[in-house]
Amino acid sequence: MTVKQIKPTESELEILGILWDKGASTVREVHDILSATKEAGYTTTLKLMQIMHEKELLHRDTSSKTHIYSAAVSQEKTQQQLLNKMIDTVFGGSASRLVMQALGHHHSSEAELDKIREYLSAIEKQQKR
Repeated sequence: MTVKQIKPTESELEILGILWDKGASTVREVHDILSATKEAGYTTTLKLMQIMHEKELLHRDTSSKTHIYSAAVSQEKTQQQLLNKMIDTVFGGSASRLVMQALGHHHSSEAELDKIREYLSAIEKQQKR
């Protein structure tokens, strides 16, 4: 069984992000959120969501007059696939180089650093089994 690769564009990721946060929505609702931060025409949003439905990135409920769209891909799976691709292409397959770059150029709070330490500890325990 092959795992379908999710390859959303930047604009598609913006729409997925809205649907992951807000849940099932109409094109108008998605468009209103998008247009608050960028120049976007309603018909462009509509067309993009129709294409995303064809690409199986979105589900579309047509049972009422106004179509309702929802994400057909999980946020976690999409993030994982995009991160794996970035690690392979940008960091030569090295997750540690990604982490070092992120931590070296981003101010992390004590709480974030504590979570990172806990995560690393859990990974070490798991690998010792």
